[in-house]
Amino acid sequence: MNICKYITAILVLIIANSCATSGYLKTEKAGPSAITGSYTLLLHGSRYSDDVENVAILDKEGDAYSFKIAAPEFDYTVQKGVAGKEALEEAERFVRSHRAFMRARLSGIIDAKGNVIGYELRPLYHSHEFGSSDMLYIDYRIKDNTVITYIRLKYDVEKKEPSLFRGKETTD
Repeated sequence: MNICKYITAILVLIIANSCATSGYLKTEKAGPSAITGSYTLLLHGSRYSDDVENVAILDKEGDAYSFKIAAPEFDYTVQKGVAGKEALEEAERFVRSHRAFMRARLSGIIDAKGNVIGYELRPLYHSHEFGSSDMLYIDYRIKDNTVITYIRLKYDVEKKEPSLFRGKETTD
């Protein structure tokens, strides 16, 4: 009888997981040569001098999708009609603003049909500074033809370094 409960529980978890991920997009490593055409550049972060939540999203113009960052408007800027090469150069300047910046990682944002609909450029930091080089949790959810982007510190980083979260100093 216990084995039936175990199998049932596993099936329920598998079904729940497949339903829960239906509106999410994935990312895959990309090279700079793939960035051609015109983009809307969304630059999130640099809200204060030690901000580590800096990321650039390059939204391909002329496709069926538009990107929106789930954050107050003062947390990001938007530049429309930027040529691919210039968009990538501006994105690289933006994400390297933190003193612990090591390098940037470029990823394509992939829709359900396998098409690249945009790019993400995220900073990787020196791990000795924060204990992790990749500190951001970025989630892409699609609703209708809008890609809603959620950006935050990874939970383990936020718990280890609470003062990094939105520049707030903590007192014990």
